Amino acid sequence: MSHKPNVVFVFADQFRRQATGFGGETNIQTPHLDRLASESIDFVNAISGTPVCCPARASLLTGQYPHHHGVIINDVPMDPDAETMGKLFSKAGYDTGYIGKWHVNANGRCSPIPVDRQHGFKYWKALECSHDYNTSHYFEGSSTEMKTWEGYDAIAQTDDAISFIKSRDKDNPFLLTLSWGPPHDPYETAPQQYLDLIDEDTIVLRENVPADQAAEARTLLKGYYAHILALDECLNSLMHALDKESLAEDTILVFWSDHGDMLLSHGELFKQRPWEESIRVPLLIRFPRRFGTKGKRPPAFINTPDLLPTLLGLCDIDIPHSVDGTDYSTYISEYVIASDSPVSSANETKAPADCALLACHSPFGQFTREVGGREYRGLRTSRYTYVRDLDGPWLLYDNDSDPYQLTNLAKDDTKNELIKELDTQLSQKLTQHNDALLPGIELLKKFHYADDVDETGTMQFFDEWNPA
Repeated sequence: MSHKPNVVFVFADQFRRQATGFGGETNIQTPHLDRLASESIDFVNAISGTPVCCPARASLLTGQYPHHHGVIINDVPMDPDAETMGKLFSKAGYDTGYIGKWHVNANGRCSPIPVDRQHGFKYWKALECSHDYNTSHYFEGSSTEMKTWEGYDAIAQTDDAISFIKSRDKDNPFLLTLSWGPPHDPYETAPQQYLDLIDEDTIVLRENVPADQAAEARTLLKGYYAHILALDECLNSLMHALDKESLAEDTILVFWSDHGDMLLSHGELFKQRPWEESIRVPLLIRFPRRFGTKGKRPPAFINTPDLLPTLLGLCDIDIPHSVDGTDYSTYISEYVIASDSPVSSANETKAPADCALLACHSPFGQFTREVGGREYRGLRTSRYTYVRDLDGPWLLYDNDSDPYQLTNLAKDDTKNELIKELDTQLSQKLTQHNDALLPGIELLKKFHYADDVDETGTMQFFDEWNPA
């Protein structure tokens, strides 16, 4: 490439793919997300393989699986010496910025994050973690002065991202990461103007929500959807700014989420689970200069550790040996070319992977053993979800015939050959990534967290910061 593209990487917290118009949602409309999808590479099989906040975020930033980067539970620190997104783009001559939720530092959720733990992001307006979206704080650069976003934080953060884009150094390419906290719970704290748009009583539930939890699910979804409507408007503002600054053509705009949200499908809440609502996330990559603006939907499975090397590949930046994930940039190019060819079939384009690895390395937090949490490894293939825990096969779903995963086939004797085949495939995948299904305590010991977690395996954290 004669010059490097800009990158605007936008991600939301706990935003499942199914909650978008392009992902099949019918209860609300997401016109701006849908517009972006129509102009993007829409990875229909984007998977959050370790579907919980800190492990997923560390995998995004390092391109590694959690059993390598060490952030296997929430509220433990990422290695400050790790090769990470901000550092790699900065070394490649990019101006780098990070706005919003961070959550890989671990020294208190409201404490300032030292510059040497900002991992190469030079423009910095971030907080470790907060879900108080209407009184949301941040620290700027190296300052230890706590500041407050005005109003609903996602809107204020988006406005700040637009200011960054407008005031950028026009001689340098830039990487801007915008990390929104919503639609993560608490759901009811979405702006009232969006809550007013949703009639709770008319919400159509997914078929795997138990009937006796339907009313509660509709109440949760009302707020969840309201957050999403707000984010849809934020995305529109951001895309408009790129257009107005004549940057859209030469900017890689990515929309992603760290994991999904169960919202009482299967009677489960939140994330960490290996079901579709938890693991399937939106992943849109728009890059008009290279791929045009005619949307494509490649079927390849892409997992969280693949995002960093793919961005590096798209920007012609060397990928360090520390990265576990795969660069999908060549695959995307080949898929686009085949899609536009009158004689080639795009779906015959060889994908880097035909499945995604699923994992919970050590249950904690909202997925403790008390509520069914467990260590697991699994596969999401084009047809099946197969998951093994410490005792052997745990889950098997035929997602073609059973898209809501209502029938677990793991104990069906007629499926023994299929289970054996999938289990062998899983073992091969684990060997490929030097992973082992160990009791969580073994990994906690390896990364020196075993003495710090409570009896549920959860790292304790504090929300207050005392500058004294």
